[in-house]
Amino acid sequence: MSRDITPDIRRIRLFLTDPHPCSYLPGNEATTAFVASADLNLEVNSHIEVDPQFYSQLSDMGFRRSGQYFYAPRCQACNACISARLVVKKFKPSRQQQRCSSRNQDLTVWISTQIDEQEHYPLYKRYINTRHADGDMFPPNLNQFRDFIGNLREYSRIVEIRCGDELIAAGVVDILEDGLSAIYTYYSTEPQHKKRSLGTFTILSEIMLAREMELSYLYLGYWIKDSPKMAYKSNYRPLEILKDRQWTPLV
Repeated sequence: MSRDITPDIRRIRLFLTDPHPCSYLPGNEATTAFVASADLNLEVNSHIEVDPQFYSQLSDMGFRRSGQYFYAPRCQACNACISARLVVKKFKPSRQQQRCSSRNQDLTVWISTQIDEQEHYPLYKRYINTRHADGDMFPPNLNQFRDFIGNLREYSRIVEIRCGDELIAAGVVDILEDGLSAIYTYYSTEPQHKKRSLGTFTILSEIMLAREMELSYLYLGYWIKDSPKMAYKSNYRPLEILKDRQWTPLV
């Protein structure tokens, strides 16, 4: 009979992928470390429960969740992917972010624990086709969506942003002991919504949620200074980065 066991963070095992083309820095090779699904002293069929405590420890070490997997970059010749988190209580929106909030006062923000595939998948599909046709998730399909987005945990929440009844943006977040971990955001790329800056507005909504929950941080994933897709995270201040196993302010 299987049992739920939280593993000892000091004894986790990692599986490394073979080097593969980097999605963010053309010409580079990437290697990814995945947390093993079994502890050294447990029988093969035992189930390890990645609870908020263990998940928080992994996040503090720079790991991220993607579907059912927990991973971190372990590239041999590059350390460009740097874990980043926003200090929520000290956050002050820039003028651009203030204008974004003002432009979207007609929108409503809902927090959900379930995903309506009939509503979310078309939005996700259009987003990937339009914004990330050169990425690893192209072409999108329903099974991929279910594995990546729909594979929610008990500590997962969906930030739904609506214009009237229409879903125009969504952000998946996980609740940690000290913050929210922003897993993924997808939004409408239709011309009528272009000026809304929905990616920015979704992050601002997640910051507000973290404040309401009295959490200290919003984990934003990996900041990559030389990647246009990932460098935007430095627009949210104050930002801390994980450097030499210590969280330090990004100057």
